[in-house]
Amino acid sequence: MPTVAAPAIAGLPAFARSALLLDIDGTLLDFALTPEAVVVPPALLVALRRLKLALGGALGVISGRPVEDVDRLLGDVFHAVAGEHGGAIRHAPAAPIERPALPAAPATWVQAAEQAASGHPGARVETKARGFVLHYRGAPDAGAAFGALLRRLVAGSAGFEVLDGNMAWEVRPRGADKGTAVVALMAQAPFGGRLPVFIGDDVTDHDAIRAARAMGGAGLLVADVFGDPAEVRAWLNQIAEQDGW
Repeated sequence: MPTVAAPAIAGLPAFARSALLLDIDGTLLDFALTPEAVVVPPALLVALRRLKLALGGALGVISGRPVEDVDRLLGDVFHAVAGEHGGAIRHAPAAPIERPALPAAPATWVQAAEQAASGHPGARVETKARGFVLHYRGAPDAGAAFGALLRRLVAGSAGFEVLDGNMAWEVRPRGADKGTAVVALMAQAPFGGRLPVFIGDDVTDHDAIRAARAMGGAGLLVADVFGDPAEVRAWLNQIAEQDGW
C-alpha cells in the first residue's frame, strides 16, 4: 500500500453491524488510459480479504464494469458483485448472475458511436450486455462532441439515458442503477441485517450513496472524504489491520 495517511471518518455505523460496498475505478483503483490497463496492487487484495473475514463476508462491489470483468481484476475477493451499474448482480461467488428485464441498446447506436470513435485516435467503444461506453480519455478534445452525439441518439427514447462519467459517456437502459444494487445486495445474506457503507467517486455512484444513507448507513464520495484512490486504499489497509474503524 502507498504510504498515505488514512483519514478519520465520522458518522460510520458500528463496524460489527456494517456491510462494506465499494466501487472500483476511481475508488479502489487509479484510472488508466483504458479500462483494461488498470493496475491492482497486491496489497489491496490482501486488505480486502482480511476485511471480508472481519465483516462476516459482507463485502461487495458495485461497479459499472461487467461482472466478468470484476472477476478478471479481483478474483474471488468480494462475496457479491453488482456490475453494469446494477444491471447484473451475483449475490454469492457460485450464484448465477441475475439481470432485470431491461432492453438492449440498438445496434445502430453502437455503430454510430464506433464510427465517431474511429475518427479520433485514442477513443474507443466498450460494449456491455445492454449498453455501451464511449471512452475519450485518449482523445480528450472529442468529449463534448461525443456527448452531443449520444444525447441525439437517445433523444425521445424513454428507456435509455446518457451518463457523463470520468472521461467517458455511457448509454444504459433505465430501470437499474447503483442505488437499486445497494438495496438488492442488502436484502440477502450475509448483508441482511447490517448497515451499508458505500464508497464511490463518480456521478453514477450518487444513487448508491443516497441509497446507503437512506438505509441508515453511510455513503462516501472519494473526492469529499479521501481525495483519491491511494487514500481509499490506505484507509482500507488501516481498518483491515485493526479489524474495524
